[in-house]
Amino acid sequence: MKKLSLLFIGLLSMSNVMAQDISDALRYSSDEIQGTARFRAMSGAFGALGGDMSAVSLNPAGAAVFTRSHASASVSILSINNDVNYFGEMRSSSDSKFDLHQTGAAFVFNNTNQNSPWRKFVFSIAYDKVANYDNDWFATGTSTNSIDSYFLSYAQGLRLDEISAFDDENYTDAYADIGSAYGFNNQQAFLGYESYILEPNSDTDDNTSYFSNIAPGSFEHDYSYLATGYNGKFTFNFASQFKDKLYIGLNLNTHFINYERYTYLNEFNSNEGSLVNEVGFENSLFTTGSGFSFQLGAITKLTEELRVGLTYNSPTWFSIEEETTQYLATVRNDGGSNITQVINPAIINVFPRYRLQTPGKLTGSLAYVFGEQGLISFDYSRKDYSNTKFKPTSDTYFSAQNDIISNTLKAASTYRFGGEYRYKQISFRGGYRFEESPYEDDSFYGDLTGYSLGLGYNFGDIKLDLAFDQSDREINHQFYSVGLTNAALLDSKNSNVTLSLAFNL
Repeated sequence: MKKLSLLFIGLLSMSNVMAQDISDALRYSSDEIQGTARFRAMSGAFGALGGDMSAVSLNPAGAAVFTRSHASASVSILSINNDVNYFGEMRSSSDSKFDLHQTGAAFVFNNTNQNSPWRKFVFSIAYDKVANYDNDWFATGTSTNSIDSYFLSYAQGLRLDEISAFDDENYTDAYADIGSAYGFNNQQAFLGYESYILEPNSDTDDNTSYFSNIAPGSFEHDYSYLATGYNGKFTFNFASQFKDKLYIGLNLNTHFINYERYTYLNEFNSNEGSLVNEVGFENSLFTTGSGFSFQLGAITKLTEELRVGLTYNSPTWFSIEEETTQYLATVRNDGGSNITQVINPAIINVFPRYRLQTPGKLTGSLAYVFGEQGLISFDYSRKDYSNTKFKPTSDTYFSAQNDIISNTLKAASTYRFGGEYRYKQISFRGGYRFEESPYEDDSFYGDLTGYSLGLGYNFGDIKLDLAFDQSDREINHQFYSVGLTNAALLDSKNSNVTLSLAFNL
């Protein structure tokens, strides 16, 4: 293994072998119902309404509906409940957190020129959390598949001298040098070989075929998953009212990603002929990214009661960086004694920045306003997830992943219904939403259904709103992208209690 110009070789070779895949593409392409309590209480069906800071984030023309300068801030308590089924064994987990997820202000400038058809101009700035990545669950069960298939998948076809340490080299240096010179695939094979999971068919430098020291049979798996992070955006909004029936707007959005994930698999076996009887495999991922998108929107009053909205969301163009760490420990039986082998490189793999283009979205909206008594609203959105792309597309690995995305994901529709009834200063709200699975095979990643309820009280210049919303989706979570591709079935239920304070400036 040559050790010359390792940093340069590492950046070159690892640009196309880090495991960016369809799950990463979908994670950063998806958005959720976030925002003010009024917005969430009506399940986000606000595209033809406006007059709410989260409605501005949905349709930029909504800012022009404000008659006075306005500001709001929202906090929520998020609860995540997972029922996990892994080969018939059930586990449940729950977690909750407090979050400030929305704040913003709109500044209204009325046009003093009475002869101009432009009634007002509005400038707004807002922060919204687009997606929350916090999740924590545990799966346990018995499988006929072993983690050895993960390491074998990476090792087959690689030279032994490119996945092993020198006689006088420690694991930290070897892991770093192999990663720099040959990339992520060789690092995984190195872990499998040095932990005694893999054995070469011939003990020569040019050997490229391997077998497992773990015998076939049954395997007890304990799998832990912990993720934290979010996808947020800052919005700069420009909107205007033309005469008395048309509102138009533009949003310029800057996005930022912060995502951390930790997984740990503990595997046990007592299969006859197994040299290795226990494996503990830990992986952590830290992701940061930034991006840009824009939105164009319009709202028109067909009559005083009936309103129509249309919004175009551009793709989001992300630039993303990732870092990983790994740890592997095995217990093998050698002459009747149990020997523990620990491979703890204590190395952070820093991968080259890559780009991701998420799909655009088109939303059509209808709303009917019953004077001061209330309203009903409906939004329909369509997003083609198969248009998600890793870039540069000339990269062989990214090109292959883009082909998988285009053949696996599809265009998905979202339906949102909301209503509000006002009695004096009190408002009663409710909503329902349905999101189609972005996968062609929705048994892998199911549809989402959700409902919402809320109350609001108008003090005049100050409004206080409270909302509860809940959504449910079933997901088959695959442990690893190669080799041990077992999946745990998650029935995930997300519940939110949101409190918002809105006031005129």
